[in-house]
Amino acid sequence: MLQQAMSSTHVFFYKLSGGRIGGRIHKADVLLLTTTGRKTGKKRTTPLLYVRDGNRLVIIASNGGRPIDPSWWMNLKRNPIAMVQVKSLKETIYAQRAIGSEKERLWRLMTNVYPAYDNYLKKTDRDIPVVVLMPKTA
Repeated sequence: MLQQAMSSTHVFFYKLSGGRIGGRIHKADVLLLTTTGRKTGKKRTTPLLYVRDGNRLVIIASNGGRPIDPSWWMNLKRNPIAMVQVKSLKETIYAQRAIGSEKERLWRLMTNVYPAYDNYLKKTDRDIPVVVLMPKTA
């Protein structure tokens, strides 16, 4: 409950300020990911740490090392088209799970900016997804 309230507050100030407030946490950049709820059909917005990989954005579905995937990832598995806001720029994206050597490379990029992801990996038996967000072309 507290985490949800903090997330809602983060989203509010990020949107209000175009990412000037809440655009960085732990020396890492933050984006807003808006997915469509797989059960409700409602739009759900989540602040997430990210890194750039060329024109792609990379996020990790760690859920803090909990044993279940985060809701936003379950929503993306149902519908991989979503909206992302980076600072004041909004864009429609297509999400895809990274696998194999690409996943390993992108995991290292993420842990370079937020090493705690390695701790989350140790806390769970779950295969933590690395998710690539690509601009959706028409």
